[in-house]
Amino acid sequence: MTAQNVLSICLFVLFVIMIQVRTAMLRRKGIKAIVFGATDKSDFLLVPVLLTIAYTALANTFGLPMWRVLIRPFWDSATPGWAGLFLCIAAVVGFALTLISFGESFRVGIDEIKPDKLITSGMFAISRNPIYVCFLIFFAGLFLIHRNIVIAAAIIVFALAIHRQILREEKFLESHYGPEYDEYRKRVRRYL
Repeated sequence: MTAQNVLSICLFVLFVIMIQVRTAMLRRKGIKAIVFGATDKSDFLLVPVLLTIAYTALANTFGLPMWRVLIRPFWDSATPGWAGLFLCIAAVVGFALTLISFGESFRVGIDEIKPDKLITSGMFAISRNPIYVCFLIFFAGLFLIHRNIVIAAAIIVFALAIHRQILREEKFLESHYGPEYDEYRKRVRRYL
């Protein structure tokens, strides 16, 4: 168990707490923020991927049961782990700033029933998908810290699933916001 491993778990928990707090805040205002899977049940395929990443990091950190060959590190140097920890911290900070930028428009999934206004300022002036970018940066950091085949494979699957979700969201945003979204898409990149 290294300090990098433990800190990465703490940052992962912080990510989850931030989502839960924002969701609870919006629920008090009568806004349903978790609409994940409402438009497409295949969205739930992301859940096992996220759980795999989380369990692998926990198993690697705290010695939980897992086939050793799956969590054997690719390298022994701790230096990439410090870079990974920096990426995790940057992702958490970016995620917090994105939640602030989102305001009451924050949703997990596509909200076809009560979508809020199109957000184009704050972190959304840098990327059209800053939450997804933060997740990908965070998981890249986790890989550098835990450096095993399971996290590497899960990140690839996660990135492909996220890209699919982004394409679906873009289609919805284009149909819902029309020229406003089209203009925004011309100004700001999909990722970075």
